[in-house]
Amino acid sequence: MKHLGDILVEAEIISRKTLERALERQKVDKKRLGAILEEMGVITEDELAEALAKQFNFKTVKNFINHDFSKELLNLIPSDLAMNKLVFPLKQKDSMLAVAITDPFDMETMEQLARITGFQVIPVISTRREIQEAISRYYLKGSATASGTTTILVIEDSTAIATVIQVALSKEGFNVLLAHDGLEGLQIAISERPQLIITDSVMPRMDGFGLLRAIKANPMTSSIPMIMLTSKASTEDEQKALELGFIDFIPKPVQPLRVVSRVKHALELANRYKR
Repeated sequence: MKHLGDILVEAEIISRKTLERALERQKVDKKRLGAILEEMGVITEDELAEALAKQFNFKTVKNFINHDFSKELLNLIPSDLAMNKLVFPLKQKDSMLAVAITDPFDMETMEQLARITGFQVIPVISTRREIQEAISRYYLKGSATASGTTTILVIEDSTAIATVIQVALSKEGFNVLLAHDGLEGLQIAISERPQLIITDSVMPRMDGFGLLRAIKANPMTSSIPMIMLTSKASTEDEQKALELGFIDFIPKPVQPLRVVSRVKHALELANRYKR
């Protein structure tokens, strides 16, 4: 089976030189190739999904978060596997299971799903964002439409760290939206108007400080409080973050209890300022 990078080169979606640069970055960052290519600005999630579907006749799925999924269907794939591999069960019929996935050429994940479920797995291409939102709603019991639910946008390019935060906050009843870079985070912030934003300081396309400036400069989002998430946890770094306009500061490595505590404190402060 060919690798995703070779397929994209053969389809002339990316160049061989671009693939070589992406593979070198992948050795350091340990991320999936699709995510690396997106960070490089070579291709977006939607473009990648559409290109794969067009070139190789894969089916795609969009806006499936509001569909009805039975508990029996969801139980076919354990929640931890769904979150770690970014997969979501769509439909089971006879001996086949349709699964939303970002990389249909990830044979290791496909084989793992087949072993666990006992079904022939049919990959259906979707974006990382849509799969994460579906996992949040159906596995973590978040609901983007629940009345009175506080929505928190988490912007973090590490899927593992984002998942830790998502799980911790979802268990507390928060609705969690995820973005993997500052530009995507800005787009979601404008469209969804979350009550709080947690952002990494170092990210592709737009870093946390650039995002802060963009959020505060837009009248639609300027009042949204923001928490900085960073591995630089010195007193000077914390002071700089607070002086620039962040409401709080969470150091890495991420501790779930600390995240929940800081989020509740930030929301309490934000509510006081509105009075």
